[in-house]
Amino acid sequence: MLNEPQQALVQLGQALTERGYRFTTGTPLTHERVNGRPGNALAQDLQGVFGWSRPFVRGMVGADLLELMRAAGVLVEDAEQLRSAVRYSSLGDRLFVHSRYPTTQADAVFFGPDTYRFVRAIDAFLGTPSSTSIRRAVDIGCGAGPGAQCIALARPEAEVLAVDINPQALAFTQVNAALAGAENLRALHSDLLDGVQGEFDLIVANPPYMLDSESRAYRDGGGELGAGLSQAIVEAAVTRLAAGGSLLLYTGVAMTAAGDPFLAYIQRTLGDSSLAWRYEEVDPDVFGEELEKPGYEDVERIAAVVLTVTRTAS
Repeated sequence: MLNEPQQALVQLGQALTERGYRFTTGTPLTHERVNGRPGNALAQDLQGVFGWSRPFVRGMVGADLLELMRAAGVLVEDAEQLRSAVRYSSLGDRLFVHSRYPTTQADAVFFGPDTYRFVRAIDAFLGTPSSTSIRRAVDIGCGAGPGAQCIALARPEAEVLAVDINPQALAFTQVNAALAGAENLRALHSDLLDGVQGEFDLIVANPPYMLDSESRAYRDGGGELGAGLSQAIVEAAVTRLAAGGSLLLYTGVAMTAAGDPFLAYIQRTLGDSSLAWRYEEVDPDVFGEELEKPGYEDVERIAAVVLTVTRTAS
């Protein structure tokens, strides 16, 4: 059941859709560069307000949208300038609400290039023969809920759970599910799979994989070179796969001169004969600006990878 601020966020998303609003969210560095260009200090349209997170003056946004923003608690008022505390991003023909730029808050909910690649990987998996009998699925660390929503809409007869430790992520997931009409999606608080019971036919995850000096939940992967959470998800998920069930993990890997440390971990870990797995590097170089930060001195690139693990049917 949505509370009043969540209902207002749904209505705001619907109003933006009616106005033909669309916005593709890039990396934080892209946002910084584009917003820094001459003439971009203030929003001149809805994309500037709800996409680029630029301040705007009174009268730029209609009274109906301002009222919905106030009702949702996302209108930030500072003298004559206003801001939106949330963004709305397009993914296909759907809108997703998530945290504004810059995502500096400890409970920020990220949406960006990794989101698009993650959902594309899920879409591809859902087109394979092994995905035809999904009765129960879960998205670990769901964020704004795009992975869980993708599954829920494609498999409306399935029970789909979206789990996260961040209450803000769960709130956004509920709003986004209502916006899309994904009635078979439930958002639940859970640390990995500790808060949910039983086996799953599909487990998906797009965990943080960076080193983050501020330990922000949406960025900090923990462990060596940010791989800690990805490894923990593999270990938690493979024990909860039903016969014939699959784990689809999209993550980033800090590549060194010695090779791919996450692939080496997978080769050591997934030796069970009942588990079949496939590992693919889907983008060789993402978030290159991170290499200038402490901890990445020996890293040559950060690659995006997709791991698919399937428990063979008994």
